[in-house]
Amino acid sequence: MKYRLYIDEVGNSDLHSSSDPNHRYLSLTGVAFSLDYVDQVVFPTLESLKRRYFHHHADDPICLHRKEILQKKAPFDSLRDPKIEAAFNEDLLRILMDFQYTVFTAVIDKYEHMRQYSVWQYDPYHYCLEILIERFCFFLETSEATGDVLAESRGGKEDRRLKASFHRHFSTGTRFINPEKIAQRLTSSQLKVKSKSNNIAGLQFADIIAYPSYRAALARHDNRPLPEDFSGKIITILETSKYYRSSAGEIQGYGRKWLP
Repeated sequence: MKYRLYIDEVGNSDLHSSSDPNHRYLSLTGVAFSLDYVDQVVFPTLESLKRRYFHHHADDPICLHRKEILQKKAPFDSLRDPKIEAAFNEDLLRILMDFQYTVFTAVIDKYEHMRQYSVWQYDPYHYCLEILIERFCFFLETSEATGDVLAESRGGKEDRRLKASFHRHFSTGTRFINPEKIAQRLTSSQLKVKSKSNNIAGLQFADIIAYPSYRAALARHDNRPLPEDFSGKIITILETSKYYRSSAGEIQGYGRKWLP
């Protein structure tokens, strides 16, 4: 079986903005799907959801974006009707529960990273990417499977840097996985990069859960209650059965990692 890890981000990797509480953290979330499952279940189910609630045509496909959905902007303006919004939310939660996938999230406190490493500082995005690669390889090994990685495009220069970082990890390994083991599990030394506007089902799905997963990591790290809004309902689903975890059921350090 072959899997693909779809990656979405919350926040930015700029270390100079770390002193701003609104820009202190960067979170990367990866969602692992079987490629056959994406083709046979994920894509058609999400397309059906769009047709059911929004003005959707094959020649002008709608891409699910969490922020635009929350703002109820076109093409999601039908959600301004409370009854339609309630029905959509119920269907979305059912999909999040029923789909077969595994989630990995890495969050870095950029302010604390700069404080601890005043001389040497790792690019926050690349640091989180390394963590996701490691956990994905562990998952693939346990599943006796192979896979590749697809991230949302961040623009020409940034995409080139990400691809170079990914290739470096593939070629030299990480701190905890040697390159031979990575090559055994990852089928490509190249990071795939595409925009959600290409109607990539896995990237749209990752976009929906990335922010709730970030909020879960922040709440657990600060020993605060989980949010009680719609994000909290998504978090409950993720923590119940979707995060990658140890054989003893531990999420922290496996499906969720706090840095540094």
